[in-house]
Amino acid sequence: MTDMSSAPAAAIRSLAGRWVPVVAGDAAARGGNLVCSPAGLWLALAAVAAGAARETAAELRALLGTAGPAAGEATTEVARALAGTDALAVATSLWTRAPLLAPYRAALPDVAAGPLGDQEALDAWVRAATGGLIAALPLRAPGSALLVLVNALALKARWARPFAPDRTRPRDFRDADGVVRQVPTMHGPVPSHAVWATPGGATVVELPCAAAPDGAPGARVRFLLGAPDAPAGQVLPEAWSGKPVPVRAERVTVALPRLSLRAGTDVTPHLPALGVRSATSGAADFSLLSEERLRVSQVAQECLLRVAEQGVEAAAVTTVMMTRSLAAGRTDPLHIAFDRPFGVVVLPAAGEVPLLAAWQANAPVDPGPLPVGGSGRS
Repeated sequence: MTDMSSAPAAAIRSLAGRWVPVVAGDAAARGGNLVCSPAGLWLALAAVAAGAARETAAELRALLGTAGPAAGEATTEVARALAGTDALAVATSLWTRAPLLAPYRAALPDVAAGPLGDQEALDAWVRAATGGLIAALPLRAPGSALLVLVNALALKARWARPFAPDRTRPRDFRDADGVVRQVPTMHGPVPSHAVWATPGGATVVELPCAAAPDGAPGARVRFLLGAPDAPAGQVLPEAWSGKPVPVRAERVTVALPRLSLRAGTDVTPHLPALGVRSATSGAADFSLLSEERLRVSQVAQECLLRVAEQGVEAAAVTTVMMTRSLAAGRTDPLHIAFDRPFGVVVLPAAGEVPLLAAWQANAPVDPGPLPVGGSGRS
């Protein structure tokens, strides 16, 4: 497995800390549920940032921790490190009508490039890259598009300790509006070392996925239960920040709803809040990418997360479209019931990098049993 250096991992966490509260604020206005991919957004923007110069490079560097030729190296490093997690697939493709400069292509050796043609070709790539979990690009590419960069993350993995299906039964879930509904809920024990508290007052339960036969480690999934009225933007960052506080208990059991979350996010209106302005304006400078004057016209993401007795499925597709620029401990038994709004964060086998972050605000949609494959390279 290729290890990721601390700088890119810290940059992804920083981006997540700034962006997830913005997504959460939008989601709260639409009913509360969210699922997004900080790692996917970082990988897509960093691949574009590899071609940025001057002010455009400076603002992207402030957000991503890298820009210019160094961003190509960082993007390759992160993608290869994440791909070392069993059953996690990582891929990036670049579709273009604009001529690409040779140094830019050389800086991204793992990024497939091809001519920008019809929408079906883009959608077919998305389906293949996500194993069918996501069927199409999260945006339509108009005739004015000169370049479309797509990053895909996909995970189909089994729990190291699956939940017993015969212990799944209906249980009350109180949603963000206070409405109580019964939802299929899994029950089972977890090791005490897989449970901790955070300085912000959240309780975290980490479930590992099975490792591959060749020893490649599995992903980890953290479920977060915050204070009853704590918003998603406050709770979710607790999954990758702050010093854990061990929870001492003789035994720990959990009650966790089966869930299926899917969301599309137009990231474009979030960019100014993240400090990205030059890249989307007529003053955008991507002169290290192409001789064409390009600007970022739209950034969009489609994400999916499913959790069931046997395992987890997760996928994220992030698209950047570019057009021509116009100018204390306890000893009692502990039971943790995820029976009200809670967070879910998927991480790779090594490093505190949030691959996906989700918030279940409403009664979960039951995905039913998941046809996740056994452990093995994906």
